[in-house]
Amino acid sequence: MQLTRYIQELLYQYECVTIPHFGAFLTRPLNAKVSEKGDFYPPRKEVTFNELLKTNDGILAHYVAQKEGLSYENALRHIEKEISSWKKRLKTQTLRFPGVGEIRLNLDRNIRFTPWEKVNFDPSSFGLSHFKRETLHKPRIQTKIISPMENKNNDDLMFTPEKEKKSPLMRYAAIGVIGIALLATSYYFGDQYVAEQRLVAQQDAQKQIEKNVQEATFDLGSLSEVEVSITAEPIPEEVVSDQEYFSVIAGSFRSLDNAESKVNALIEEGYTAALAQQSIDGLYRAAYGRFTNKKEAINLLYYIKYTLKEEAWYLEE
Repeated sequence: MQLTRYIQELLYQYECVTIPHFGAFLTRPLNAKVSEKGDFYPPRKEVTFNELLKTNDGILAHYVAQKEGLSYENALRHIEKEISSWKKRLKTQTLRFPGVGEIRLNLDRNIRFTPWEKVNFDPSSFGLSHFKRETLHKPRIQTKIISPMENKNNDDLMFTPEKEKKSPLMRYAAIGVIGIALLATSYYFGDQYVAEQRLVAQQDAQKQIEKNVQEATFDLGSLSEVEVSITAEPIPEEVVSDQEYFSVIAGSFRSLDNAESKVNALIEEGYTAALAQQSIDGLYRAAYGRFTNKKEAINLLYYIKYTLKEEAWYLEE
Protein backbone atom coordinates (compact mmCIF):
# COMPACT_ATOMS: atom_id res chain seq x y z
CA MET A 1 0.00 0.00 0.00
CA GLN A 2 1.42 3.40 -1.02
CA LEU A 3 0.56 5.19 2.21
CA THR A 4 3.29 7.86 1.84
CA ARG A 5 1.95 8.90 -1.55
CA TYR A 6 -1.59 9.19 -0.16
CA ILE A 7 -0.28 11.46 2.59
CA GLN A 8 1.37 13.73 0.01
CA GLU A 9 -1.84 13.95 -2.04
CA LEU A 10 -3.94 14.85 1.02
CA LEU A 11 -1.57 17.69 1.99
CA TYR A 12 -2.71 19.57 -1.14
CA GLN A 13 -6.31 19.46 0.14
CA TYR A 14 -6.08 19.66 3.95
CA GLU A 15 -4.08 21.71 6.44
CA CYS A 16 -3.71 18.71 8.76
CA VAL A 17 -3.28 15.01 7.88
CA THR A 18 -3.22 12.84 11.01
CA ILE A 19 -1.57 9.40 11.06
CA PRO A 20 -3.26 7.44 13.88
CA HIS A 21 -0.96 6.63 16.84
CA PHE A 22 2.04 8.21 15.04
CA GLY A 23 1.65 11.98 14.51
CA ALA A 24 0.31 14.58 12.09
CA PHE A 25 1.67 16.51 9.10
CA LEU A 26 0.64 20.19 9.09
CA THR A 27 0.91 22.85 6.39
CA ARG A 28 1.61 26.51 7.18
CA PRO A 29 1.08 29.23 4.53
CA LEU A 30 4.03 31.54 3.77
CA ASN A 31 3.81 34.79 1.80
CA ALA A 32 5.88 35.60 -1.28
CA LYS A 33 9.28 37.10 -0.49
CA VAL A 34 12.33 38.66 -2.15
CA SER A 35 15.76 38.06 -0.67
CA GLU A 36 18.54 40.65 -0.48
CA LYS A 37 20.35 38.88 -3.32
CA GLY A 38 17.39 39.34 -5.69
CA ASP A 39 15.85 35.84 -5.33
CA PHE A 40 12.04 35.81 -5.85
CA TYR A 41 10.02 33.12 -4.02
CA PRO A 42 6.25 32.62 -4.72
CA PRO A 43 3.64 32.02 -1.97
CA ARG A 44 3.96 28.49 -0.59
CA LYS A 45 2.89 26.14 2.19
CA GLU A 46 5.57 24.79 4.54
CA VAL A 47 5.16 21.27 5.97
CA THR A 48 5.78 20.52 9.68
CA PHE A 49 5.30 17.43 11.83
CA ASN A 50 3.65 17.24 15.28
CA GLU A 51 4.04 13.93 17.12
CA LEU A 52 1.46 14.95 19.77
CA LEU A 53 -1.50 14.88 17.33
CA LYS A 54 -2.23 11.15 17.18
CA THR A 55 -6.03 10.94 17.42
CA ASN A 56 -7.61 9.48 14.29
CA ASP A 57 -9.70 12.09 12.47
CA GLY A 58 -10.79 9.70 9.69
CA ILE A 59 -9.30 11.65 6.76
CA LEU A 60 -6.43 9.30 5.94
CA ALA A 61 -8.45 6.10 6.50
CA HIS A 62 -11.35 7.31 4.38
CA TYR A 63 -8.99 8.34 1.55
CA VAL A 64 -7.15 4.99 1.63
CA ALA A 65 -10.45 3.11 1.57
CA GLN A 66 -11.54 5.11 -1.47
CA LYS A 67 -8.26 4.60 -3.33
CA GLU A 68 -7.79 0.90 -2.48
CA GLY A 69 -11.46 -0.10 -2.75
CA LEU A 70 -11.61 -1.23 0.90
CA SER A 71 -14.02 -0.68 3.74
CA TYR A 72 -13.21 1.94 6.33
CA GLU A 73 -12.38 -0.68 8.97
CA ASN A 74 -10.07 -2.65 6.65
CA ALA A 75 -8.30 0.51 5.55
CA LEU A 76 -7.73 1.41 9.20
CA ARG A 77 -6.19 -2.02 9.88
CA HIS A 78 -3.81 -1.64 6.91
CA ILE A 79 -2.73 1.79 8.20
CA GLU A 80 -2.09 0.46 11.72
CA LYS A 81 0.02 -2.38 10.27
CA GLU A 82 2.09 0.08 8.21
CA ILE A 83 2.59 2.38 11.22
CA SER A 84 3.83 -0.55 13.32
CA SER A 85 6.47 -1.22 10.64
CA TRP A 86 7.45 2.47 10.63
CA LYS A 87 8.05 2.50 14.39
CA LYS A 88 10.38 -0.49 14.16
CA ARG A 89 12.37 0.98 11.26
CA LEU A 90 12.59 4.39 12.95
CA LYS A 91 14.72 2.94 15.77
CA THR A 92 17.62 2.19 13.39
CA GLN A 93 17.06 4.20 10.21
CA THR A 94 15.46 7.27 8.65
CA LEU A 95 11.85 7.25 7.43
CA ARG A 96 11.49 8.98 4.06
CA PHE A 97 8.20 10.44 2.82
CA PRO A 98 8.74 11.30 -0.89
CA GLY A 99 7.85 14.90 -1.64
CA VAL A 100 7.16 15.65 2.06
CA GLY A 101 10.31 15.13 4.14
CA GLU A 102 12.30 12.81 6.40
CA ILE A 103 11.80 11.66 10.01
CA ARG A 104 14.63 10.39 12.24
CA LEU A 105 15.48 10.10 15.92
CA ASN A 106 18.01 12.54 17.41
CA LEU A 107 20.52 11.75 20.17
CA ASP A 108 17.80 12.21 22.80
CA ARG A 109 15.62 9.65 21.00
CA ASN A 110 13.11 12.33 20.03
CA ILE A 111 11.54 12.59 16.59
CA ARG A 112 13.10 15.19 14.28
CA PHE A 113 11.42 16.13 10.98
CA THR A 114 13.25 17.68 8.02
CA PRO A 115 10.90 19.00 5.28
CA TRP A 116 11.62 18.52 1.60
CA GLU A 117 11.17 22.12 0.44
CA LYS A 118 11.13 21.43 -3.30
CA VAL A 119 7.36 20.74 -3.35
CA ASN A 120 4.87 23.60 -2.92
CA PHE A 121 1.58 22.39 -1.41
CA ASP A 122 -0.25 25.66 -2.17
CA PRO A 123 -2.60 24.94 -5.17
CA SER A 124 -3.02 28.68 -5.82
CA SER A 125 0.72 28.94 -6.62
CA PHE A 126 0.75 26.06 -9.12
CA GLY A 127 3.25 26.74 -11.92
CA LEU A 128 5.10 29.50 -10.05
CA SER A 129 8.75 28.75 -9.41
CA HIS A 130 11.73 30.46 -7.77
CA PHE A 131 13.77 32.74 -10.00
CA LYS A 132 16.63 35.21 -9.61
CA ARG A 133 16.75 38.73 -10.97
CA GLU A 134 19.82 39.34 -13.09
CA THR A 135 21.61 42.64 -12.50
CA LEU A 136 21.76 44.95 -15.49
CA HIS A 137 25.24 46.29 -16.21
CA LYS A 138 25.64 49.43 -18.28
CA PRO A 139 28.61 49.29 -20.66
CA ARG A 140 31.34 51.74 -19.79
CA ILE A 141 32.63 53.83 -22.64
CA GLN A 142 36.22 54.76 -22.14
CA THR A 143 37.37 57.91 -23.86
CA LYS A 144 41.02 58.53 -24.44
CA ILE A 145 42.29 62.09 -24.65
CA ILE A 146 45.17 62.44 -26.99
CA SER A 147 47.52 65.23 -26.03
CA PRO A 148 49.57 67.07 -28.60
CA MET A 149 52.70 65.52 -27.13
CA GLU A 150 51.45 62.05 -28.20
CA ASN A 151 51.28 63.07 -31.86
CA LYS A 152 53.64 60.92 -33.81
CA ASN A 153 54.35 63.62 -36.34
CA ASN A 154 55.63 66.19 -33.88
CA ASP A 155 57.52 67.92 -36.63
CA ASP A 156 54.23 68.99 -38.29
CA LEU A 157 53.32 71.14 -35.28
CA MET A 158 56.16 73.49 -36.16
CA PHE A 159 54.32 74.71 -39.26
CA THR A 160 51.01 76.56 -39.71
CA PRO A 161 49.10 75.80 -42.89
CA GLU A 162 48.45 78.74 -45.12
CA LYS A 163 44.89 79.95 -45.54
CA GLU A 164 43.30 78.96 -48.78
CA LYS A 165 42.32 81.80 -51.00
CA LYS A 166 38.57 81.89 -51.84
CA SER A 167 37.48 83.15 -55.24
CA PRO A 168 34.68 85.79 -55.61
CA LEU A 169 32.49 83.22 -57.44
CA MET A 170 32.40 80.99 -54.35
CA ARG A 171 31.38 83.98 -52.21
CA TYR A 172 28.41 84.79 -54.51
CA ALA A 173 27.35 81.13 -54.50
CA ALA A 174 27.37 81.04 -50.70
CA ILE A 175 25.30 84.25 -50.53
CA GLY A 176 22.77 82.73 -52.95
CA VAL A 177 22.41 79.55 -50.92
CA ILE A 178 21.84 81.55 -47.73
CA GLY A 179 19.18 83.66 -49.44
CA ILE A 180 17.30 80.61 -50.73
CA ALA A 181 17.37 79.09 -47.23
CA LEU A 182 15.92 82.30 -45.73
CA LEU A 183 13.08 82.37 -48.30
CA ALA A 184 12.19 78.70 -47.69
CA THR A 185 12.20 79.24 -43.93
CA SER A 186 9.93 82.31 -44.14
CA TYR A 187 7.50 80.45 -46.44
CA TYR A 188 7.34 77.44 -44.08
CA PHE A 189 6.72 79.44 -40.92
CA GLY A 190 4.24 81.71 -42.68
CA ASP A 191 2.17 78.76 -43.89
CA GLN A 192 2.29 77.23 -40.41
CA TYR A 193 1.05 80.49 -38.86
CA VAL A 194 -1.93 80.63 -41.26
CA ALA A 195 -2.86 77.03 -40.40
CA GLU A 196 -2.73 77.76 -36.68
CA GLN A 197 -4.93 80.84 -37.02
CA ARG A 198 -7.46 78.83 -39.05
CA LEU A 199 -7.60 76.17 -36.30
CA VAL A 200 -8.14 78.81 -33.60
CA ALA A 201 -11.02 80.32 -35.59
CA GLN A 202 -12.70 76.90 -35.95
CA GLN A 203 -12.42 76.29 -32.19
CA ASP A 204 -13.98 79.70 -31.40
CA ALA A 205 -16.86 78.98 -33.78
CA GLN A 206 -17.50 75.58 -32.17
CA LYS A 207 -17.58 77.14 -28.68
CA GLN A 208 -20.10 79.76 -29.86
CA ILE A 209 -22.38 77.05 -31.32
CA GLU A 210 -22.31 75.08 -28.06
CA LYS A 211 -23.13 78.25 -26.09
CA ASN A 212 -26.14 79.01 -28.31
CA VAL A 213 -27.47 75.47 -27.91
CA GLN A 214 -27.14 75.62 -24.11
CA GLU A 215 -28.93 78.99 -23.89
CA ALA A 216 -31.75 77.96 -26.24
CA THR A 217 -35.18 77.17 -24.76
CA PHE A 218 -37.65 74.62 -26.12
CA ASP A 219 -41.42 74.53 -25.78
CA LEU A 220 -42.42 70.94 -25.06
CA GLY A 221 -46.01 71.73 -24.11
CA SER A 222 -47.68 70.60 -20.89
CA LEU A 223 -47.23 67.06 -19.60
CA SER A 224 -50.01 65.13 -17.88
CA GLU A 225 -49.46 63.75 -14.40
CA VAL A 226 -48.71 60.06 -14.06
CA GLU A 227 -49.56 58.18 -10.87
CA VAL A 228 -47.24 55.31 -9.90
CA SER A 229 -48.07 52.91 -7.08
CA ILE A 230 -45.17 51.12 -5.39
CA THR A 231 -45.65 48.22 -3.01
CA ALA A 232 -42.68 47.52 -0.76
CA GLU A 233 -42.11 43.88 0.08
CA PRO A 234 -40.40 43.00 3.36
CA ILE A 235 -36.81 41.97 2.93
CA PRO A 236 -35.94 38.76 4.77
CA GLU A 237 -33.45 39.16 7.54
CA GLU A 238 -29.96 38.01 6.77
CA VAL A 239 -27.48 36.66 9.21
CA VAL A 240 -24.78 39.35 9.26
CA SER A 241 -21.99 39.45 11.80
CA ASP A 242 -18.43 40.64 12.03
CA GLN A 243 -17.51 37.40 13.84
CA GLU A 244 -15.94 34.70 11.62
CA TYR A 245 -17.93 31.47 11.76
CA PHE A 246 -17.20 27.90 10.65
CA SER A 247 -20.43 26.07 9.80
CA VAL A 248 -21.41 22.51 8.92
CA ILE A 249 -24.21 22.89 6.35
CA ALA A 250 -27.09 20.40 6.24
CA GLY A 251 -28.91 21.91 3.24
CA SER A 252 -29.71 25.02 1.16
CA PHE A 253 -33.26 26.22 0.44
CA ARG A 254 -34.95 28.79 -1.75
CA SER A 255 -37.64 29.35 0.88
CA LEU A 256 -36.84 30.84 4.27
CA ASP A 257 -39.68 28.83 5.86
CA ASN A 258 -38.17 25.55 4.62
CA ALA A 259 -34.75 26.51 5.97
CA GLU A 260 -36.21 27.40 9.39
CA SER A 261 -38.17 24.12 9.44
CA LYS A 262 -34.90 22.21 8.80
CA VAL A 263 -33.18 24.11 11.61
CA ASN A 264 -36.01 23.30 14.03
CA ALA A 265 -35.85 19.63 13.06
CA LEU A 266 -32.10 19.53 13.70
CA ILE A 267 -32.56 21.21 17.08
CA GLU A 268 -35.07 18.51 18.05
CA GLU A 269 -32.45 15.88 17.14
CA GLY A 270 -30.02 17.47 19.59
CA TYR A 271 -27.88 19.67 17.33
CA THR A 272 -27.09 23.33 18.03
CA ALA A 273 -28.54 24.17 14.62
CA ALA A 274 -28.87 27.69 13.21
CA LEU A 275 -29.21 29.62 9.96
CA ALA A 276 -25.84 30.25 8.32
CA GLN A 277 -24.90 33.15 6.07
CA GLN A 278 -27.11 33.47 2.98
CA SER A 279 -25.40 32.50 -0.31
CA ILE A 280 -24.73 34.87 -3.21
CA ASP A 281 -27.53 33.16 -5.18
CA GLY A 282 -30.03 33.96 -2.43
CA LEU A 283 -30.19 30.46 -0.90
CA TYR A 284 -30.92 30.06 2.82
CA ARG A 285 -28.51 27.64 4.51
CA ALA A 286 -29.47 25.42 7.44
CA ALA A 287 -26.45 24.36 9.51
CA TYR A 288 -25.97 21.53 11.98
CA GLY A 289 -23.98 24.05 13.98
CA ARG A 290 -22.06 27.34 13.69
CA PHE A 291 -18.74 27.58 15.53
CA THR A 292 -16.14 30.23 16.17
CA ASN A 293 -13.53 27.47 16.41
CA LYS A 294 -12.53 25.79 13.14
CA LYS A 295 -11.45 22.51 14.78
CA GLU A 296 -14.88 22.01 16.41
CA ALA A 297 -16.59 22.44 13.02
CA ILE A 298 -14.21 19.96 11.35
CA ASN A 299 -14.77 17.37 14.07
CA LEU A 300 -18.56 17.66 13.70
CA LEU A 301 -18.25 17.37 9.90
CA TYR A 302 -16.22 14.15 10.12
CA TYR A 303 -18.64 12.70 12.68
CA ILE A 304 -21.66 13.37 10.46
CA LYS A 305 -20.05 12.21 7.20
CA TYR A 306 -18.00 9.21 8.29
CA THR A 307 -19.82 7.99 11.40
CA LEU A 308 -23.46 8.85 10.70
CA LYS A 309 -23.00 8.59 6.89
CA GLU A 310 -25.08 11.78 6.41
CA GLU A 311 -24.61 14.46 3.77
CA ALA A 312 -22.94 17.63 5.01
CA TRP A 313 -20.36 20.17 3.87
CA TYR A 314 -18.07 22.74 5.43
CA LEU A 315 -18.43 26.56 5.11
CA GLU A 316 -16.21 29.39 6.30
CA GLU A 317 -18.25 32.58 6.80
